[in-house]
Amino acid sequence: MSQETLFTPLQAGAIKLKNRLVMAPLTRNRAMNDDDAPMDMHVKYYTQRAADAGLLITEATQISPEGKGYAWTPGIHSDAQVAAWKRVTDAVHDAEGKIVMQLWHVGRISHTSLQPSGQQPVAPSAIRANAPTFEGEKMVDVSEPRALELDELPRIVEDYRIAAENAKKAGFDGVEVHGANGYLLDQFLKDGTNHRDDAYGGSLENRARLLFEVLDVVEDVWGADRVGLRLSPFSGVNDATDSDPAALADYLIDRLKDRGHAYLHMIEGQTGGPRDWPDEVDIGALKARYGGVWMGNNGYDRDLAISRVAEGKADLVAFGVPYIANPDLAKRLERNAELNAPDKDTFYGGGEAGYTDYPFLEQAAMNAHIA
Repeated sequence: MSQETLFTPLQAGAIKLKNRLVMAPLTRNRAMNDDDAPMDMHVKYYTQRAADAGLLITEATQISPEGKGYAWTPGIHSDAQVAAWKRVTDAVHDAEGKIVMQLWHVGRISHTSLQPSGQQPVAPSAIRANAPTFEGEKMVDVSEPRALELDELPRIVEDYRIAAENAKKAGFDGVEVHGANGYLLDQFLKDGTNHRDDAYGGSLENRARLLFEVLDVVEDVWGADRVGLRLSPFSGVNDATDSDPAALADYLIDRLKDRGHAYLHMIEGQTGGPRDWPDEVDIGALKARYGGVWMGNNGYDRDLAISRVAEGKADLVAFGVPYIANPDLAKRLERNAELNAPDKDTFYGGGEAGYTDYPFLEQAAMNAHIA
């Protein structure tokens, strides 16, 4: 068995983890059609991975009906959703796992057919994204958004507070604020998507204002040591870009380093793409300046995860697709065992096929022996 640091325990704020491997948030589009609540298969899916991963992060979960951008994604804004998620967290805890909920508002990455009463999606500015979404039958271009009025922003912050409270009622170990990948908070952060001329636009301080107001209320609910934050300052996914991502990253790190969060979940490069960032950016220096628990994400394999954790360039490593196909990924990586191949046709939507039916290592070995 490997003795690499990647497979050893870590204290992430108030959350004690059995190893440094994290199941990244993975949108799978399998919630109930009528109320956006998790189902029985969600309980099984998360529980299968609970005894393996150091930490599970739920699929992105909308904080309000307005925050929805893709069909069949779950929410945390109704009693039915809270009750359904409570079944998930109870089962995960029975399996001695730790799980946090990712709080999500998609902003402009939505379609009118997914919005309450067919309304326009909301955004910092009325700029339509060059991006697709899934509306329940097919992929479509996202709709043109409207700019949020200044007096609406307290409502957005309050929606995050209520969602954080609901996540607590549902029994989670903490929450992760989704401030990445071109969704609402990232749209405010980046000058390519934020053309406002009020207190929430223009300067870095103004563009980050909504993010920090959200963090304030979420921390009030949970305590900072049970709050994580996901950022992607260098990524242009969902058509969200910034003219100076290095300056954006520097500013955010300096504002975040003393808040005492459980972790910072950083997309290192282009989301789902190359591990590229501006030449003037030193990821290791950013991590050192942050000083807290750093969760690396993007393009990690076994060797990269082991080396970056051993060298102190990451404290946690989030794996996405490998955790879809390998419920016992940490065990497989520790033993350097063969990984199951993912079935991409079942990533989004559907039932248990490609969701809860991937074999564990012992089962795969038995099947191979029989064959």
